[in-house]
Amino acid sequence: MSFGVGKYEMDELRLVVGAMVILSAATALLVVMPYMLLKDTRPPPGLKPYTPVQLEGRQVYIANGCVYCHSQQPRDIAQAPDALRGWGRASVAGDYVYDTPHLLGTMRTGPDLLNIGARQPSRDWHLGHLYAPRAYTPGSTMPAYPYMFEVRQGQAKPGEVVVNLPPAYAKPGQVVVAKPEALALVEYLIGLDRTYPALKGPEDLAVDRKAARQ
Repeated sequence: MSFGVGKYEMDELRLVVGAMVILSAATALLVVMPYMLLKDTRPPPGLKPYTPVQLEGRQVYIANGCVYCHSQQPRDIAQAPDALRGWGRASVAGDYVYDTPHLLGTMRTGPDLLNIGARQPSRDWHLGHLYAPRAYTPGSTMPAYPYMFEVRQGQAKPGEVVVNLPPAYAKPGQVVVAKPEALALVEYLIGLDRTYPALKGPEDLAVDRKAARQ
């Protein structure tokens, strides 16, 4: 009577080999293949690199966990009514050429922000919304960020940016001044605009074909 390992029983070697095979297959499917497909992706003509201030704002966005409540990936109309919500067309790989790391997000406690700069290009609105979200969006669950602002009595100093709050939220004799991190974050949000065409139009394709024949 043999007490050895049966044909279909597991030992340490089989477990290790099996785990390595599964890990290798997952790496090939989730890392290698997407890289090979997307490594030559070029930025669309309408996409501009982030400015230094926008990059600073992007770091503020990351540091404050905005990605945990907001996505940056509008979905196709066949999957969700994101376009009907005003969030823009479905995103494509080229929209993220300048994004490192990517901030696609998975939660939508708040709206998708990939095109927030097109929907709401007002700096005053964004600053006020960061300071007092419910003053601009009643019932909003977004937290306020008072530490990005300085509140004091009197007048603002030359060069400072004052938040123009709605009358019901403004206190007499008091000014709310935006700090650099708030200004940078707003510049980043206003720069989120992917409303350019995702694919080349017929005119662009005709120009490409003409150039290729020359």
